Amino acid sequence: MGAQELHPDPQDGGAPAAPEGIVVGVDGSDHGQCALVWAAREAQRRRRPLHIVTAYSVPIFAASGLDGGYATVDDSVIREGAEAIVKQALEKVATYDIDATASVENGDASGVLLEMSETAELLVFGTRGRGGFVGRLLGSVSSALPAHAKCPTVTVPLICSDRLGETTEDRHIKAEQAKAGHQRVENLVVVGVDGSEQARVAVLEAAAQAERLGATLRVVCAVPQYSGSLAWVPAPMDRKALFDDIQVTLDAGMAWLRSHFPNLPTESELRDGSPVDVLVDASRHVELVVVGTRGRGGFTGMLLGSTSDGVLHHAKGPVMVVPDREDPRLADRARFGPVLGTA
Repeated sequence: MGAQELHPDPQDGGAPAAPEGIVVGVDGSDHGQCALVWAAREAQRRRRPLHIVTAYSVPIFAASGLDGGYATVDDSVIREGAEAIVKQALEKVATYDIDATASVENGDASGVLLEMSETAELLVFGTRGRGGFVGRLLGSVSSALPAHAKCPTVTVPLICSDRLGETTEDRHIKAEQAKAGHQRVENLVVVGVDGSEQARVAVLEAAAQAERLGATLRVVCAVPQYSGSLAWVPAPMDRKALFDDIQVTLDAGMAWLRSHFPNLPTESELRDGSPVDVLVDASRHVELVVVGTRGRGGFTGMLLGSTSDGVLHHAKGPVMVVPDREDPRLADRARFGPVLGTA
């Protein structure tokens, strides 16, 4: 088992070094506990350090009566409670073979985690929290961070607490789990693509994650029905031709992917339907769903921006969102066949 450390209050000395490895946000809620367990397992898989963080904001009240100005409350009690949360989190991950540290930060949770994403390898958090010591609910964090973080993020919904060996007293989640029954989790990582370069960045990250898990990577392209200005397009022949064109490009992309991950089991799937529905359904029974933060037109205008947002709100399993970034492996994609938007 690795070392554990609770960073001291920065006011009592120098600020600790910016965390690296896996960073997980907790607030004492069941949602945060699920995120913590997933993050600890991931840190062990990657053999990387785990940093646990909680953040709080001191309330400021407008003064009443004849005296103008504002009043603040003493933050010592709030901070003690926050420190108790991260100490409990350190105890929870003590059985994992990882180096774990923890800190309590004063500030907006989204801002704190966003700053940490500059040096972190991965950010992990729950879908929503109970408020408490995190100045903003984890729900706000999970909505704000994926679009702006500098590193990949993983959101862990409470509905998958049973697959992580966790329990919850949330009656809505318990009812949903009972209705769904036992879901066998396949050793699969599923990544959504739309033909954009941003999606190819997500595919590379998904492939690396599948290798860590010893899993098969499934590349999924879902093509929604025509709507709006394209509703007049005659089907079914035009739609069949569209699918044929997409399949050629998808096959070329798979050949490119296999050139960089020759030992990784891979498969592709071209689906007719809503990308959000397809990926949410997959999240019920796979290890991880991966999406990019946004697309650039892509196949039939499937924008990963709207897709990732929809998947995050409705997923039944962990979702990784990969930010747009440079990758030298993208340079040789055109050698393997048609690329969207090229002749």
